[in-house]
Amino acid sequence: MSAAPEDPRDPEGPGAPAPWHRVLTLLADIGLFIGTRSVWTQAATHHLVLAALISVCYASILVTGVLTLTVRRTRSLARLDLLVLVTAVTLALCAWALNHNGGDEGVLTTQAARELVAGHAVYGQPWPWLFNGTGIAVTPTIGGGYDYTYGYPPLAPLLAVPLLWLGHSGAPATAVCTGALIAGTVTLWRMLPVPWRSAATLACLGFGFLSTYARVGYPAVIGLALLIPVVVRWPRIGAGGRLGAAGIARAACLGAACAAQQLTWFVTPFLLAGIYAVRRGELGGRAAALLVLRIVGVAVTVWLLINTYFIVSESGRWLGGIALPLTQGAVLHGQGLVDVTLYFTDGSDRIAWYSHASMLLAAALLALFVLFVRRLGPVATVLPWLAFFLATRSQDGYYLLMTPLWLAAAVTAPLSEFERAWQPRPAFLTGPRRRPVLVATVVLLFVPALVSAALAVSGRPPLRMEITALRRSERSAAVVRAMTLKVVNTGSAPLTPHYTLTTGQGMSRYWLLVRGPATIPGHGTASVELRPPNGRFGIPAKPSTRIRLRAFTADPQTLSSQDVKLRGTVG
Repeated sequence: MSAAPEDPRDPEGPGAPAPWHRVLTLLADIGLFIGTRSVWTQAATHHLVLAALISVCYASILVTGVLTLTVRRTRSLARLDLLVLVTAVTLALCAWALNHNGGDEGVLTTQAARELVAGHAVYGQPWPWLFNGTGIAVTPTIGGGYDYTYGYPPLAPLLAVPLLWLGHSGAPATAVCTGALIAGTVTLWRMLPVPWRSAATLACLGFGFLSTYARVGYPAVIGLALLIPVVVRWPRIGAGGRLGAAGIARAACLGAACAAQQLTWFVTPFLLAGIYAVRRGELGGRAAALLVLRIVGVAVTVWLLINTYFIVSESGRWLGGIALPLTQGAVLHGQGLVDVTLYFTDGSDRIAWYSHASMLLAAALLALFVLFVRRLGPVATVLPWLAFFLATRSQDGYYLLMTPLWLAAAVTAPLSEFERAWQPRPAFLTGPRRRPVLVATVVLLFVPALVSAALAVSGRPPLRMEITALRRSERSAAVVRAMTLKVVNTGSAPLTPHYTLTTGQGMSRYWLLVRGPATIPGHGTASVELRPPNGRFGIPAKPSTRIRLRAFTADPQTLSSQDVKLRGTVG
């Protein structure tokens, strides 16, 4: 008996939404559950009005889940997409109302805004009192200090100025960042095709991590919001050789984004190179170059307008401030290749090569993008972040903060947009052995970065350390009051180490040098006595806890580490 023929008609009837549209709306709706319970628990203790509002959001999530699977019209499902967006925005605002004091970025941005209003210098000014007794994390440097200065472009403080009435903590900065995230979400939602709109809600607000960064007060969130209108359909910028009002507005957003946070600097060259390649394939080299120059001109003009006051009033400090993430010498941290030196070996005397590897990889990725833009065009918003995997600071925030741009490019910048893009092909890449030469060229592009990374990973710790004495608290043997180390410099260069004990990932504060030389000569040995930064160090109760003794030096940049056991150590 033959099978019945398939019904060629849509089983849901004409005008019904695509099944994947239903699934996307449902996933965005489900994503709103993430983190909502903890916010509700906090609100139920002290803020009953917010708890009630969050409960209404729970009801909205549940009802939307039912309706998403039952509505029959695309228009009805589009309205549910809007309901999911409104619910997500409401939850984000509730979370900010409960947690708005911010982290180190938030308090520094707010203080910068206050100094700006008072007519004082913003850059190069340390504000250590912002962190005293607040529990807010600080950024240690390999030179033994901490960075208490503002180290971002000035757009965030400028936007925070009108909101200084919100409080003395980081609330003004976190309000700006949360507002920017919501504005960016709404913009992306509106600019995407209707069936994809819930993906914007999910990527920006549904998972919870971007909202967390906004509540910390991280200026990169402002940069993200400004880049969204730039990235949506970015290969069409300047189509036909006409920039138009929309193109000028997008170029202005690019300049403003670069004045918000340094992460935007890394994606900008890829976008400009991609626009040039697409337009050159359409218009020719001269017209494409002129168009890109107009875009750059608008962006630079906006960037300069935002920075002009600081360039005029504190030019040297301003330049040092916006370059600070590249020059501050922060300690190793993150989920990238530096973990080999941090956790799997005893350190390296060549950790500066991680930075070299990162910059070389960024240059190689840009060159690769230009050479193969027809294939790599859609990943212009993803490629730049690969370079951070080799950096000394490779924390996952550098990857995930711009992920909504990945979505925008995936939906609105498909491969078809790059079919006629120009790809440079010098004579040596067009001969009869084109494929092997292309492969060899790609390999050569990445060799410098890989060699630099190998040098960093294979370095040896220059210091050998041994605990010779512990002074414990009279009340508890599990509390250390002071520690004496025997330190051997195995290299020929004098080193000035800064010591700390860590019991997990990240860095604890440096211990204070009480007795002994600060600098250990080449091939020298010294005995140093150290005191915990707050006067006491509690030995973890679990014997399995890994206690790591670390010593950083700034010139040259090195890390020496070793596992230590404090229980039973002489005292």
